Amino acid sequence: MKLKQNELKEFLDFKVNQYNTKAFITDDPIRIPHQFRLKEDIEISGFLVSTIAWGNRKSIIKSGEKMIELMGESPYDFVMTASPKQIERLEGFVHRTFNGADFATFIKAIRNLYKKHGGFENVFAKCARPDSLQPAIHEFKKIFFTITHDDRTEKHVSDPYKNSAAKKINMWLRWMVRKDKTGVDFGLWKSISPSQLSCPLDVHSGNVARKLGLLKRNQNDAKALAELDLSLRRLDHIDPVKYDFALFGLGVFEKF
Repeated sequence: MKLKQNELKEFLDFKVNQYNTKAFITDDPIRIPHQFRLKEDIEISGFLVSTIAWGNRKSIIKSGEKMIELMGESPYDFVMTASPKQIERLEGFVHRTFNGADFATFIKAIRNLYKKHGGFENVFAKCARPDSLQPAIHEFKKIFFTITHDDRTEKHVSDPYKNSAAKKINMWLRWMVRKDKTGVDFGLWKSISPSQLSCPLDVHSGNVARKLGLLKRNQNDAKALAELDLSLRRLDHIDPVKYDFALFGLGVFEKF
């Protein structure tokens, strides 16, 4: 599908308006953090459910709800006050390759993040570049895993410097940073601009982007993400990842 730049923008803006609506929340993992009002509850529940966001969306939501239940429906309070015995009770959790031991490690790492590093937003704001959060993801991962942990757990936080597109964490960053008019994304983090975000690149958004001429690289990796970033910033340099809704909607709902 070959469109001129202005036609492509018009088409994708139309699709953003079609899918970036409250109705999107119901069947998407973002519904998990939408249960909360406290900033830290939203951050933590969003981070955890985005971490397990691969596979069937219904399955992701079900596992996300189980995580919240295991934390007594109060993620921040659990993170900051849970006893070793309470954290042990997470051991039975499993979603694909993310197991209870990983979950327990994440709780301890998040606690360390709030206690010693000023929380999620502070870490990302400190490490962000004016044009990208990908270096910040790399630094965040290093800080996150300064606590004692099994090496295997590290695979659950992607690293752009190892050529990962870091789809899950970029999705979560979209939730935290981007403010939309329809109340889907939260816009909680005021110290980071939506212009610094990268599109959550997966098989659906990648395939649609290639068909529309936004992406040439075949692999869905960090290099492809950088290419897609440039294309989306040409369409809207202020809010480039709004087009995630268009690419995702076209791929998943319209089998474009």
